Amino acid sequence: MNSQRMQTPREPADGPIVYWMNRDQRVADNWALIHAKELADARRVPIVVVFCLTSTLPDATARQFDFMLSGLEEVERVLSRVDIPFSILLGDQPETVVEFTRSIKAGLVVTDFSPLRFHRKWKDEVSKLLSIPLVEVDAHNIVPCWVVSDKKEFSAARFRPKIQRLLPTFLDSFPTLTKSRNLLEKSLQGIDWKRVRAFVKVDSSVKPVDWLRPGEKAARKHLDEFIRLRLKMYDSARNDPRVSAQSGLSPYLHFGHISAQRIALTIMEVIKNDPARNAFLEELIVRRELSDNFCFYNPSYDDFNGFPSWSQQTLDLHRSDRRAYVFTRAQFEQGSTHDPLWNAAQRQMVRTGKMRGYMRMYWAKKILEWTKTPEKAMQIAVYLNDKYELDGCDPNGYTGIAWSIGGVHDRAWGERPVFGKIRYMNDAGCARKFDVKGYISAYPS
Repeated sequence: MNSQRMQTPREPADGPIVYWMNRDQRVADNWALIHAKELADARRVPIVVVFCLTSTLPDATARQFDFMLSGLEEVERVLSRVDIPFSILLGDQPETVVEFTRSIKAGLVVTDFSPLRFHRKWKDEVSKLLSIPLVEVDAHNIVPCWVVSDKKEFSAARFRPKIQRLLPTFLDSFPTLTKSRNLLEKSLQGIDWKRVRAFVKVDSSVKPVDWLRPGEKAARKHLDEFIRLRLKMYDSARNDPRVSAQSGLSPYLHFGHISAQRIALTIMEVIKNDPARNAFLEELIVRRELSDNFCFYNPSYDDFNGFPSWSQQTLDLHRSDRRAYVFTRAQFEQGSTHDPLWNAAQRQMVRTGKMRGYMRMYWAKKILEWTKTPEKAMQIAVYLNDKYELDGCDPNGYTGIAWSIGGVHDRAWGERPVFGKIRYMNDAGCARKFDVKGYISAYPS
């Protein structure tokens, strides 16, 4: 089950249903696509799926762009099997999307949900320009973001019971996507993927990864391998960056190549009750959907103004504290601090596009410790994360950085220089959890 909301109440026209795909780039287990298909079948009109690319993506690199486009190529192939046309629109949003809907005399537009500012801005502008309804469906979260809570939640402890009460209603099986019975009269040209790749200008200095295959087929295979080989270690070893105990599913979740609901259903089916299973579901459902809540109800999710008042106050009190080290953004980016552990984490992210969750916390907290202001620390951490992480520009990333630097979803701890009452981490704590020297040697300079 999922719910939808209409951006602007309008009467639908008689034409095709358009699914404007954004965040959830898959065919299987996609509530937005399912809803669009159900509307098309009920109205006996065609359905068409579109994805729009602007000419410049300032935060994108070849790493994320290649992964995304390879996944969209698979979307085209899978949609063709159910006779649903797919088109890549090239041009500035929202005008290009609206122009397309008018060209095919669309009757209604369905789109998927994102809490991030740029996605919401596109949707608001498209909605204003359309003369037909725009319906938004949360195909990313198990419980739709606006259903589980109508406000920014202070902590996981307050959010958890709200989502757990709703899971029996929303954590259900997906209907089968059947073939389209009504074909679009206006023929759409096949996608010229070379032209698409040449159209968008991205930072080519950050190279694509070769250790992870994109797309929904690869995502499902990766999930099966995690359940079979690594899930049993998740609760005991996930914080050890030297052990392969994490799921590795975050890039697939970020690009929407797999549904979190499908992951949860699969794991709950094969493992009935287990500490590792429960620990993973806590991260997948409660923590991940709490991140969407934070970004949806807090427009300052990636800067100092988005921190809770207690952490703003404590960081303000310690602005003039002496920093033992202060590094520039370039020094951080090059991994040239005095700390071999931090440098290794930065090199891992730059080279592989992936840093384990525990190291991301240490990495961000040290940026706070070694910059002149918390505002600068946020800017640098967000810049590096979004540039190099395969799952950059994601609510999980922004919320994790805000937790590390600004105490979001955390409590006040013992006061110390620079950090104030923000939770502190150091390399000695890391050494108690894992083989620090082994980790450093794995990512030499």
